[in-house]
Amino acid sequence: MRGSKKTKRWRAIRNTEELVGHGPRELREAAVDIIECGIRAADPYAATLDLLAVDDGQLQVGEMDYDLQDWDHVYVIGAGKATQPIALALEDLLGERISDGLVVLKRGEEQQLRRIRVIEAAHPVPDENSHLGAQEMVKLARQAGSKDLVFAVITGGSSALLVWPPDGVPLADIQLMNEILLRCGASIREINAVRKHVSRVKGGRLAEAIFPAELINLTVSDVTGDPLDYITGPTVPDTSTYEDAWRTLDRYELWERLPASVREHLRRGSKVESPKTFSHAYHSFVVVPGDAACRGASRRCEELGYVPHVVTTEMEGESCEEARSFVDAAEAMGGTYALIAGGETIVTIEGECGEGGPNQEFALSAALKIAGRGDIVVASIDTDGTDGPTEASGGLVDGWTVERAREAGFDAEACRMAHAALELLRATGDLVIAGPTGTNVNDLKLLLREA
Repeated sequence: MRGSKKTKRWRAIRNTEELVGHGPRELREAAVDIIECGIRAADPYAATLDLLAVDDGQLQVGEMDYDLQDWDHVYVIGAGKATQPIALALEDLLGERISDGLVVLKRGEEQQLRRIRVIEAAHPVPDENSHLGAQEMVKLARQAGSKDLVFAVITGGSSALLVWPPDGVPLADIQLMNEILLRCGASIREINAVRKHVSRVKGGRLAEAIFPAELINLTVSDVTGDPLDYITGPTVPDTSTYEDAWRTLDRYELWERLPASVREHLRRGSKVESPKTFSHAYHSFVVVPGDAACRGASRRCEELGYVPHVVTTEMEGESCEEARSFVDAAEAMGGTYALIAGGETIVTIEGECGEGGPNQEFALSAALKIAGRGDIVVASIDTDGTDGPTEASGGLVDGWTVERAREAGFDAEACRMAHAALELLRATGDLVIAGPTGTNVNDLKLLLREA
């Protein structure tokens, strides 16, 4: 039996009419179409139904088979921005066979779950509900016994949504730690190496509460290379060490900036180390890989007559620098084509800054690079629908974006330097609003050029 699929799933960018109403319209229309196809290609609900099936009491998960009569209970736990669609698919497949469940979702996400309990929490900086959710999840996990199945549905965003500080570290200090880490210019791997060593649930510790039940991880990747312990970190062995956390703090000179409780905890060294192996059964499936949106976008480019070139699916580095390099890569090419990239760029912030996110800054930086050209558009999109701490998804710019900004009273270069892309892109009609998409794979970068 497959799921009914009678669910509300993301379909389209919300402000398409505005985005295609100016500039090189055919290119902009094509870009919106390609972005939407890329996001839909990363739909976790559909991917879960492709991976799992239930037939006459037999549960199939990939190549594994379970007779559901052999198991006392089935539990579902999870947290993240792509968690709800997977949990919903599990409800549609397993129905009343789910004994209990709990997921922590980003506040404001439309809830569709019926059997699985929901706690809403804050992102990207955790709040009290992030703490409550982690405590309640561990309580549920500890109910599971050796004849139980536990599905862990942990996806990108769980680092903020699922937080239980170690003894001696107050939640306020974890919140400050997160703010400092997010602004320092570190990669997500470096950030998470620290987070995983200042937690009672991250770095495989939640799995230890689940055992001796059999654990099945279903996740969506938002980290380049799809490393399991960085995308479903609480429920797989951790490959990072406390020394990696130390190196991050050394490299970005963060020791003295962190709260004293966090410093004292980390300086305990090996005493705060995370589990490196498990002695109980667990299985992990990346339901949607990090490059899924790139692959979906590439297919749509071909259908629309743009020759696709995937530059990389592991773009990292500063958004402004990567945007310039992305546009430079187009200079040596001819014809009607598309450049596509995926990854997770960063923005290093020192002092006060304006509103924006890595994708908006990428788009604005690209706009400065292509200013005056009528044959190119560039888009940069966070596939979960929210770029950084904003409700925007990213930007779609063209060769006249900078001029439109000037006419609206904005200095594009000054806005870039101040990390204040949001209001400029809103004023130029280039701010992409997708709303929560239900997925969370790597960011999608797109350049279209018409011969």
